Amino acid sequence: MDCMKQMFSQLLRLDGERILKEQLRLILGNFASALIPALVMSAVVVWALSAPGNLYALLAWATALMALKTYGFFYARHHLATDLSQTPPRRMVWTLMLLNALEGIVTASLAWITLSTSTEAGRILVMAVSAGILVGSMSRFAAIPAIYAAFYVPLILLLVPPVLRLGNDPAYQALGAVILLYMVSVSLMARNFARDVRAAINLRFENLDLLQQLRVKTEIAVSARREAEQADAAKSKFLAAASHDLRQPVHAQALFLNVLSRTPLDARQRELLGNAQMATAASSEMLGALLDFSRIEAGVVAPRPQSLRLQPVLQKIEVELSPQAEAKGLSYCTRATPLIVRSDPVLLDLVLRNLISNAIRYTPQGRILVACRRRGPQAVLEVWDTGIGIAPQHQQDVFREFHQLGNPERDRRKGLGLGLAIAKGLALAMAHELTLASVEGHGSVFRLVLPLADTLDEADPVRPGVDTVGPISARVLVIDDDETVRAAMLPLLQEWGCECETVESIEAALELAQARAPDLLLCDYRLREQRTGLEAIHALRRVCGAGLPALLITGDTSPERLREAHATGLPLLHKPVAPDQLYRHLVQLLAART
Repeated sequence: MDCMKQMFSQLLRLDGERILKEQLRLILGNFASALIPALVMSAVVVWALSAPGNLYALLAWATALMALKTYGFFYARHHLATDLSQTPPRRMVWTLMLLNALEGIVTASLAWITLSTSTEAGRILVMAVSAGILVGSMSRFAAIPAIYAAFYVPLILLLVPPVLRLGNDPAYQALGAVILLYMVSVSLMARNFARDVRAAINLRFENLDLLQQLRVKTEIAVSARREAEQADAAKSKFLAAASHDLRQPVHAQALFLNVLSRTPLDARQRELLGNAQMATAASSEMLGALLDFSRIEAGVVAPRPQSLRLQPVLQKIEVELSPQAEAKGLSYCTRATPLIVRSDPVLLDLVLRNLISNAIRYTPQGRILVACRRRGPQAVLEVWDTGIGIAPQHQQDVFREFHQLGNPERDRRKGLGLGLAIAKGLALAMAHELTLASVEGHGSVFRLVLPLADTLDEADPVRPGVDTVGPISARVLVIDDDETVRAAMLPLLQEWGCECETVESIEAALELAQARAPDLLLCDYRLREQRTGLEAIHALRRVCGAGLPALLITGDTSPERLREAHATGLPLLHKPVAPDQLYRHLVQLLAART
């Protein structure tokens, strides 16, 4: 008895106001996620368990439950919008306790309404629903044990009498005893959960205090840094332990449902039980996503710089990440570049993946653009997005570990807040400057500055020698919306003896072609304003004749656009195009026309 009193006294204990506010934010942030599932669950229960004698009671039960859920949703939304400033935290705790006590009573009333009239399968369904609600509510309310206790104590205590009233069967009496034992187990789990949450909040405040001390007391910077590192290590250990503790009750619930699935059920009940099992699996995933952070292993990054072409790196990343962008309805574009830079190819790939993944994650609509331009002896690699943007006061904070903007509810589908910190750390290790420019509400651009290289470390296999190239006497028209590509193509073709002109649009190409028809057309596949090289070729052939030789060139490697380009039946080359390959195609096209 003394142990029981001590346990309940701990459950009803409230922390200091600063920690209590953080606990309340966590609980209030979970109200929205329970509204729709409660609506679906109550509708399914009414549908599955209704009978001529209990229909109105079930409807009243569902109405009362949804009224409580809806009130809780708007109550939480109001206080989160005001940053918990209008009501003292302890008064909010008592309000939430009352709300949860009512919800526990209403939930338990389902057993009083249905157990005496239901079939065995129906009784199993009632117990499964009650147990599922009980465990599912732990992740939402157990941050403050008093609030969770106000829910599960009346729920469990009110479940025992209708179970015992089912008859003198020892199984029902044993079930009533198991329910009481389950209450003790749940209370212990709730206490452990709350203890872990308090520890996490305490660590967070301790880290913030340490950072403030570092700003003010520069004379103790070395010792303060050591303490911060120790706190970070302790945080990692805590997260690993907390992840294990929190998964235990959900694991047990999954086993319980598995046992229930082996009992005789008709098709309808088996479907409902399957839904309950899926809900348990979702709870497990949410808890794992909430606390199972990947720890960054300590170590020294040793870059291995070498000369490399940027374009193959950008193409490879586009192939792998563009489906994510397209799944969100975003346009993913990589501007072709002929530049050769000096960097570590593996680490550079990681930096770019984190920058582009971050852009996709925080861009609800619009486009992602990856481009590179020369700036003196350097190359500036840019990742543009039309996303939510970042306010000036937060632009340095985004490079901090676990820091996220626009995610106060800590939705883990938005990542863990490590991508930009990793990108910044790797850029520093390679001595590459990484900067951010952003306008809130309009998008951001991350710029990575790389040193240029004159040649590749090994002999460049894509650059033919002059003595292997015979003159090409032809007038060539190049259409490409990228200024760098046009600037690179012009001297190359002129070196081969071509008379060459370059334009960026179909209209400019038509104007030149009407004055003097070209002998051959080189056209980028994807042009500005959502136009394609195929449109350009058709337009010019209407002016110059259907036999005008044409060659499509593309830097777009997304599977869909590659299929579109190949479906045209025209010769197609992929950027970066090897000069000897381009030369051979020009000679073949001109020879075929002759």
